[in-house]
Amino acid sequence: MAIKNFDQLLSKYADLITSVGVNVKPGQDIIIYAEIDQAELVHRIMEAAYQLGANQVIVEWQDTMLKREFLKHASEATLTNIPAWVSVRAESLMANQTSRISIVSSDPDGFSDVPSDRVSLYEQAYQKANVAVRQATMNNDVAWLVVSAAGKEWSQKVFPDVTSDEAQDKLWQEIFKINRIALDNDVIADWQQHINTLNEKAAWLNEQNFKALQYHSAKTDLTVGLAEDHVWEAAESFNKAGNRFVPNMPTEEVFTSPDYRYIDGTVQSTKPLSYAGVLITDIKLTLADGQVVAAEATSGQDVLQQLIQTDAGAASLGEVSLVPDNSPISNSNIVFYTTLIDENASDHLALGAAYPSNIKNGTQLSVPERQAKGQNDSIVHVDFMIGSADMTIDGVTQDGQLVPVFRQGNWA
Repeated sequence: MAIKNFDQLLSKYADLITSVGVNVKPGQDIIIYAEIDQAELVHRIMEAAYQLGANQVIVEWQDTMLKREFLKHASEATLTNIPAWVSVRAESLMANQTSRISIVSSDPDGFSDVPSDRVSLYEQAYQKANVAVRQATMNNDVAWLVVSAAGKEWSQKVFPDVTSDEAQDKLWQEIFKINRIALDNDVIADWQQHINTLNEKAAWLNEQNFKALQYHSAKTDLTVGLAEDHVWEAAESFNKAGNRFVPNMPTEEVFTSPDYRYIDGTVQSTKPLSYAGVLITDIKLTLADGQVVAAEATSGQDVLQQLIQTDAGAASLGEVSLVPDNSPISNSNIVFYTTLIDENASDHLALGAAYPSNIKNGTQLSVPERQAKGQNDSIVHVDFMIGSADMTIDGVTQDGQLVPVFRQGNWA
């Protein structure tokens, strides 16, 4: 790395991930999901976690090339027949309340040369086999965190006009910047201040108790009903043990649960979506009575259709999230080609499952009970970005009045 003091910055990043991100507690088990080229960051995270008293740190290494070749050549029976140990392991990890750290670094378009039906077959089968992890994560039973690291292929995608090494340095610099990491700052204090600011926005929205949100821009005309007893959340969450964690770093969003039965209109994406290693661009959805009735995309159309057809819940929305256009990531004018970062530059919605914590006492309710309040359920949860500088959002009160929420893409 040509970045000055890179080692110090990386160590501060590892400390942030462990002390604020998953908030490691003594005796806790941690699992890290990472590409094989991110060993240096993984080692720093392990060291920091053990210093905080972690019991054991498990690493699940991933390799995009190996998975791509598997997806290309394995039989369809093999793609859909996930080994039984995957489910057993998932259940064991979650029963032990193992905290999860996922490091995003791979090529966002790494499976573009794999037939889309093969990608979807495997993705759906794996999600079903790994359901214990998905449910525990969505329910905040465990602390979990998604962060990023500058992989070479991803870096070149973001910065195609410079050499591979220069691109990787530039991406690392951006990752440090958007995560508030500098040599001369107290990153923990900066993050606490940021969390407090986002919590203030969530508190105001909770006071309003809107019935719905109305979105208007040059590309979008959409009304999204909000679930009964919905709760707006921001950066911080709390796991089953009552410990605070921050699920996404970076984060600029305030989010809640839509009512999947009352969503009508059209919405278009404003940034590419990388899903299952395939880029989906220019998504346009039409929804009626909460269901997607038409879906188009300039690229990745087949994958988008297969995503929506995953199960009944995949054709509706599970999250509505507000992000001002005047935010650090948006102001960088960089498309990062990964939802983790791009969703924090833009208002976004999610196809699929809702977070149980986004309604009052939701983590204590059964799926049918949550659905009765309007929360969607699915084995998928896929965010896509819809925000823009011309976005207007109004809150609809319980008696039908309109309250400005966003004007020109920013908080009103």
